[in-house]
Amino acid sequence: MSEVEDRVSRAGKPAEESMRLHPVYRGKVQVMPKCPIRSFEDFALWYTPGVAAPCRDIAAHPEMVYEHTNKGNMVAVVSDGSRVLGLGNIGPEAGLPVMEGKALLFKYLGGVDAVPICLDAHEPQALIAAVEQLQPSFGGINLEDISSPKCFQVLDTLRERCRIPIWHDDQQGTGTVALAALFNALRIVGKEIGDVRIAMIGMGAANVATYRLFKAAGVDPAGITACDSRGTLHAGRGDLERALPEEQAKWQVCIETNPVRIEGGVEEALSGADVCVAFSSPGPMQIRPEWIGTMARDAVVIAGANPVPEIWPWVAKEAGARIVATGRSDFPNQVNNSLGFPGIFRGVLDVRARTITDSMAIAAATALADHAVERGLSEESLLPRMDDQEAFVREAVATGLAAQQEGVAQLERTAEQLEALAASTITRSREATGLLQREGVIPAVPKGRI
Repeated sequence: MSEVEDRVSRAGKPAEESMRLHPVYRGKVQVMPKCPIRSFEDFALWYTPGVAAPCRDIAAHPEMVYEHTNKGNMVAVVSDGSRVLGLGNIGPEAGLPVMEGKALLFKYLGGVDAVPICLDAHEPQALIAAVEQLQPSFGGINLEDISSPKCFQVLDTLRERCRIPIWHDDQQGTGTVALAALFNALRIVGKEIGDVRIAMIGMGAANVATYRLFKAAGVDPAGITACDSRGTLHAGRGDLERALPEEQAKWQVCIETNPVRIEGGVEEALSGADVCVAFSSPGPMQIRPEWIGTMARDAVVIAGANPVPEIWPWVAKEAGARIVATGRSDFPNQVNNSLGFPGIFRGVLDVRARTITDSMAIAAATALADHAVERGLSEESLLPRMDDQEAFVREAVATGLAAQQEGVAQLERTAEQLEALAASTITRSREATGLLQREGVIPAVPKGRI
């Protein structure tokens, strides 16, 4: 077996092991008590008749729901399964393993209780209505794997209507972590954020939101050339000018970027670019090595498609890229929303924020990037990894403080209070998982084949 074949083979191992173990555990999350049960008499406190007292208190003082229930630490992970990972429209049942995995990350990385909810709803208005009706039980909603352009309408409408924070992780979460990666990649190569040329490959949910955050953080839109499945975006794209309202986000990119109207496709977008930010279709030849060779010196490539990046990282390196990142945890430089949402929601819930603004996302990206610098930045260590608990604490603090500065927080807490609360909550969650494993409540991973 050649070295390339060996690398590709190893890249497929997680999928093989995942197929082996999913049937063993039949899911990744479960409901466990958080209150003591000293005897069966305690059910008179936690359920009827005693539970009527907190119910009456909430009816008289609605804000007390956060004191008497777990609403303040409960998030719904909501999807219709219309664009799952790199798998496309596979439906709500097939999307459930992903939503369970998301809930697992919420709990272990952020100490957030999350419930996977896959809806058999196909129209935007049906999704919007369902999420609106979920509000009483949750402190926030994480939208996930909803196809574009439907996802834009769903997110924008829900953010306007809902009284709890609504977050679409494929948009805001991916954009936040990509921004952190951009900050640090430019630190390494010695380029300024306002001067770089960026090629954005794929203009679905992830890159449309990434574009918005990049622009807010100081990237000059005139230095961006974006590319969708029909070619580069520019003011001459009449098909997008006449697009439906929910598709207008791409038209906005057309009129703000690529002022010289570069035409063509991915190859033309990459020529001379300092940075490639790709969130498009799974590869591994969506981006060809010879196109990487036409990029500027010290090129940065973020190949974010999952489960297979648009170009294998070693191929991009051999083609001349100095820094390469992907969305996978088994390669160096993971740029994946899993590095963002657990800490961001931790901070959101701890100040009881009513929404999640772009300024809050930028604050989280800055904290994530700065933490990576403190622990040691390198070309193959661009961002913290998921096992770095402090990274999520830093994000929580930054998000909570930004929410207070934006005037969207309902609780006031200092940086020290937010840090202590996030650290203790996340630590408690991890220790509880470890205890369940040591005691055999969570069975050990079986060896060999099932």
